Amino acid sequence: MLAYGKNVLYMTNPTSIKKVYISKSKQDKELFDYLKKNKIHYIVVDKELLNKMTKEHHQGIVLEIEDFQYSELEEIMKDNFLLMLDHLEDPHNLGAIIRSAEAAGITGIILPKDRSVTVTDTVIKTSAGAINNLKIVKVTNLVDTIKKLQKENFFIYGADMEGTDIREAKFAPKKVLVIGNEGKGISKVVEKNCDEMIRIPMKGEINSLNASVAAAILIFKMGGLS
Repeated sequence: MLAYGKNVLYMTNPTSIKKVYISKSKQDKELFDYLKKNKIHYIVVDKELLNKMTKEHHQGIVLEIEDFQYSELEEIMKDNFLLMLDHLEDPHNLGAIIRSAEAAGITGIILPKDRSVTVTDTVIKTSAGAINNLKIVKVTNLVDTIKKLQKENFFIYGADMEGTDIREAKFAPKKVLVIGNEGKGISKVVEKNCDEMIRIPMKGEINSLNASVAAAILIFKMGGLS
């Protein structure tokens, strides 16, 4: 798969980088020293080729890297705080959530296999390298996964505008935060299987937040970094 940008290059494990394409206009001694030091194969090309490789802002650097390796649910069940994303669609939101989660010390995120955003070059770029420090699991059925986690004493909290005010909620030691789709929110069947729904109180006229912003607020309120 492809990724792009200087920060992503520095945050990616050199052993997973197959090749780096550098724009001919790139005059950056630090960059070339880094590539040589880490024995990363690179090719200097016209900027037009990079523009064809990706429509995103690549900063003159495009990486060809190993496909992202998803983890198994059992690998993250030892953690006490997990995230579950209910059919999120925007890769920028996923990347931003990964960045917030990693900053708070969360190491496991659960996604459904179908009708959901997956790890793409945009996700990698938006996560600013944070994706390298956590595990992402894709599951066939979110409800089955919730039931499995509940058997392991996880308490499932769903984010919803009609839920308990987060200033009043009491959070369990082992917990999962479920964030819903950008437009539809958490699906009814997932909501039905959550242990409690929680909300962020708001004073303004706009009564909703971007999914990644809401996730960040909830993550830290629920005990991120603790």
